Amino acid sequence: MILYPAIDLKDGQCVRLLRGEMSAATVFGDDPAAQAAKFVAAGCAWLHLVDLNGAFAGTPVNAAAVEAILASVNVPCQLGGGIRDMATIEMWLTKGLARVILGTVAVENPDLVRQAARAFPGQVAVGIDARKGFVATKGWATETNVQASDLARSFEDAGVAALIYTDIDRDGAMQGPNIAATQALSRAVTIPVIASGGVSTMADLIALRDTGTIAGAISGRALYDGAIDLTAALAALKQR
Repeated sequence: MILYPAIDLKDGQCVRLLRGEMSAATVFGDDPAAQAAKFVAAGCAWLHLVDLNGAFAGTPVNAAAVEAILASVNVPCQLGGGIRDMATIEMWLTKGLARVILGTVAVENPDLVRQAARAFPGQVAVGIDARKGFVATKGWATETNVQASDLARSFEDAGVAALIYTDIDRDGAMQGPNIAATQALSRAVTIPVIASGGVSTMADLIALRDTGTIAGAISGRALYDGAIDLTAALAALKQR
């Protein structure tokens, strides 16, 4: 199972939100590239980046910070937030991103996801952000009546590289991930599923690993707070 350290970008800074609320942001640093380099020095194989402003604006906002990160590390990076058309997808992949994450458009324009997955094999993931099982879009501000499992199954034949499943109520709350819902989703599709939201202890990571069906986990606040030691966690995840 791959552990993805998260760098969430708001106004050019590294932050973590509580349950997706922009007003509940904790700033962890004003040099995202330096933070990325620290994660890589600790041994991570991937980085997970989010343009929080972009998720609300619908277009990239923290591009300078993302480009600085890409210039400073030699591991693959995936990015979500504000990526809602083919031109933006192509722009980011050209700049060196390994994978783009499509969230809002997966609900509003699923054909774009299919088109992008065909055009860029292995480089398009779908972000499924859910509150009580139902998908939320536009930076989690808009509730839908789409069930997370139904959205996931709709892309089964699309060729997407991964599904990033976030339980919004767990995100940033340090209360543990929703393992049952994530595992249920991973069993419902053949697409690799990455868990996000609430991963806050080594025990959380081991529990996700031991499901045997979850391909990855994203953690942010716990790494910044020191609740999870990244080097130790990476070593533990290799042991299974």
